[in-house]
Amino acid sequence: MHGPAGASRAPRDPRAGGWAAPGFEAVRDGFEAGQRDDPGAAQLAVYQDGQPVVDLWAGADPIGGRPVSGDSLSVVLSVTKGVVATCAHLLAQRGLLDLDAPVAAYWPEFAQNGKETISVGDLLAHRSGLSAFPPEARVGLAELLDWDHCTGVLAAMAPLWRPGTAWHYHALTYGYLVGEVIRRIIGHSVGAMLATDLSAPLGLDLWIGLPAAEEPRVLAQFTDEPRPTARQIDEALARFGIDRGDPLVGGTLATMASVAEAAEAFNRPAAMAAEIPAANGVGNARSLARLFAALIGPVGGTRLLTAEALERATAPQTDHLPTPSPLDRMPAGSRSRHALGYELPASHLPMLGTGSFGHAGAGGRLAFAQPRTRTAVAYTCTNLAWDSAAGPDPRWVPWTTALRDRLGLTST
Repeated sequence: MHGPAGASRAPRDPRAGGWAAPGFEAVRDGFEAGQRDDPGAAQLAVYQDGQPVVDLWAGADPIGGRPVSGDSLSVVLSVTKGVVATCAHLLAQRGLLDLDAPVAAYWPEFAQNGKETISVGDLLAHRSGLSAFPPEARVGLAELLDWDHCTGVLAAMAPLWRPGTAWHYHALTYGYLVGEVIRRIIGHSVGAMLATDLSAPLGLDLWIGLPAAEEPRVLAQFTDEPRPTARQIDEALARFGIDRGDPLVGGTLATMASVAEAAEAFNRPAAMAAEIPAANGVGNARSLARLFAALIGPVGGTRLLTAEALERATAPQTDHLPTPSPLDRMPAGSRSRHALGYELPASHLPMLGTGSFGHAGAGGRLAFAQPRTRTAVAYTCTNLAWDSAAGPDPRWVPWTTALRDRLGLTST
């Protein structure tokens, strides 16, 4: 997955393909500017008032040499979490899921080792204390592809901090936790629910568990970003007096290794065909923008959530919570803000400012909506270049600035 150097190169056209509605030409110019020096492919889609107003693509597939268009697919990594949250909120809206209920009400085996009172909302808001698999479980790529194994480990483990008292991102475990609750309620997987309840009525090219027939449309992801070495990690932990042997620290480090291994593997058909609902959704920008547009208003006659359900889903849940010890000794930086499964605006993830909700994915993927301006946006990319610790992805900045200007937003 590392770097396009020496790989098969498709011709790269710096101009964007696709179209922008009148008044959105500056958004197209901003997208082109953001992609000018990017060796990979990207897509940008914008909906307003339930209608597409921007549908753009640019770049090339330097790994597989596949043609790039608006129909191309890519792995959207943690944007998948927002899709899973949507499935959960649909079940809540239908009266099938109580977000305040204990997880064990739907998944009885979960009521072990101090997890009896963890609520479904705790899972969605990353405050359950289950942010990582226990290090001794040794969950690598092979185990991530085994649903029953992962959910069994999570059902048996003890929380890594007292649930509800702190917040830490559930990078991989989120999908198995929320996905298993969904499976227990409806009798089939979250990927199957996505297909029948979201993708079919809205006409989306979006999957968790990619059908083999769609694989030729997928553009390979890659990165030139160096990974920290084990020595660098140990030195950083020692600098802040953090013991690698602490269960939360060990689990977090194991998750980092698993995420890196999985990101490499997501270019392979077997990994795309599995369901890892925190990370391996496959789709394109126009489908993600259409999905988020249907959360805030009707799209082709379909609206997914009522105004009341959306208000509850997007209420802040973590602003008052600390980082769990001993990770709280690390430099704070820009911290993510979470609602019930969706991310909220933060300095590194401004979206369209107050009222926006959605989810970013590693490397720069992004999908969100802002009800106040009746706007939904999605950006996909194949070059995993975004460093969230450094602020917003530089590729976002030109087109988000133009879009804010178009919508009359003077601040974030």
